Amino acid sequence: MLKANFHTHSRFCDGTDTIEELAAHATALGFEQLGFSGHMDPHIHMDWPAYVAEVRRVRELYRGRLDILLGVELDNAMDPGCCPEAEYAIGSTHFLPLQQEEPESVDHTFEGLEGLCQEFYGGDWYALARAYFDFEAQVFDRTHCSFVGHFDLVTRFNDQNPSFDERDPRYLGPALDAMEHLVSQGVPFEINCGAVNRGRKRELYPRRELLHKLHEFGGEILISADAHQKELLNGGFDQAVRTAMECEFTHVNILAHDSFGGVGLRQIALDTL
Repeated sequence: MLKANFHTHSRFCDGTDTIEELAAHATALGFEQLGFSGHMDPHIHMDWPAYVAEVRRVRELYRGRLDILLGVELDNAMDPGCCPEAEYAIGSTHFLPLQQEEPESVDHTFEGLEGLCQEFYGGDWYALARAYFDFEAQVFDRTHCSFVGHFDLVTRFNDQNPSFDERDPRYLGPALDAMEHLVSQGVPFEINCGAVNRGRKRELYPRRELLHKLHEFGGEILISADAHQKELLNGGFDQAVRTAMECEFTHVNILAHDSFGGVGLRQIALDTL
């Protein structure tokens, strides 16, 4: 089993458990690393100083038992200067750069996403998807992220409310252009299990066709549960490992502290998990 997760939400944002409760559960699972990645986006603004202080407190509490990392899920629309103490950042695109008084995320409700499509894209779902991936292509430049979060989040409602064909060139073309550009910048991608482990989607993010292309492009991967509750800290890991191997990846990356206190990537062979 993979013994690490770096996409973890607590009560400081939209999770159900405290930092300490999540660390305790991770230890019980035999985890070696746990990264906290509270949301900083146009809808959810954590009390950043309090979050930093609590992660650091719990890190000391679990020192020698669990390597705890201080991270952030930073939205593409946010200023990275909001969280200077973060040891790593997940670069995620929840919002499109539209002129809205109250911005609507692409993954909050289907009705909200459909409203965006009608108001700004004339009901053309492929135009919306193209705009999403055009913005997603900028996520490293804008956030300086350590890895890309749920790359194809724009498909969040497509299982229950099919609005576009994810195999159509009008969708795949912009997606692959964005992916290839980000790979060229050297930024890894997460295989995000959140929608699968919460029963929202059948496919992981990125979906299988995109993962195959990610491998062809020479991209690197991490595996993340996108856990909003402690019981899902390793939710979907088996499916993610199996899918990654089927897409010809040989290893997964993890984040860990080194002997000097810095954070870097390490590789783990998938066939050992």
